[in-house]
Amino acid sequence: MNFLAHLHLADNSKTNLAANLAGDFAKGNIADHPKALQQGIWLHRQIDILTDSHELTKELKAAFPKTLQRAAPILIDLSFDHMLAKYWEEYHHLPLTDFAQQAYQALSSAEELPGKLSDIIMRMQQENWLIAYESREGLNQTIQAVSRRVSKPEIFDGAIDTVKRMDTEIEIAFRTFYPQLMAYSRIWTRQTPPEYL
Repeated sequence: MNFLAHLHLADNSKTNLAANLAGDFAKGNIADHPKALQQGIWLHRQIDILTDSHELTKELKAAFPKTLQRAAPILIDLSFDHMLAKYWEEYHHLPLTDFAQQAYQALSSAEELPGKLSDIIMRMQQENWLIAYESREGLNQTIQAVSRRVSKPEIFDGAIDTVKRMDTEIEIAFRTFYPQLMAYSRIWTRQTPPEYL
């Protein structure tokens, strides 16, 4: 899952939006991070573990060409955000534009966020990243941006065409898996280790 899904799952589980997103940037022991972020980081990690290990996502990853196997997990995360944005009204009571503004506000007002997350919040809001996921063009631009940030951008060669060609398989996997993930995120919230509360 990428930014939009983690924010949506935080809202779905009634936990801290900024803390959940911080999980992408918070390395090492959870206890070493500010108390206000610990539950969100823990939940973020549970979401990532299930996403990476679930049979549906493993099958989807295997369907990518061999040349894209290293990039496939990232492409799946980005594509799932695209599917969530595309069908947003099925998963949330607020319009995506309203939710995005709430998320940007939560991120902007949060304290003690990891430095790398703090550094991108303004750009995320100015370029409206959460809304960009809704269109195919926005997804393509995100894939290109991610490929420029990795040490071996060639692992993304052909990614945009492949993701477009696999649109149906990606949508089926997302629509089957994501409701399960929503349910698990609510369960995990109740099972958060007490030391992270």
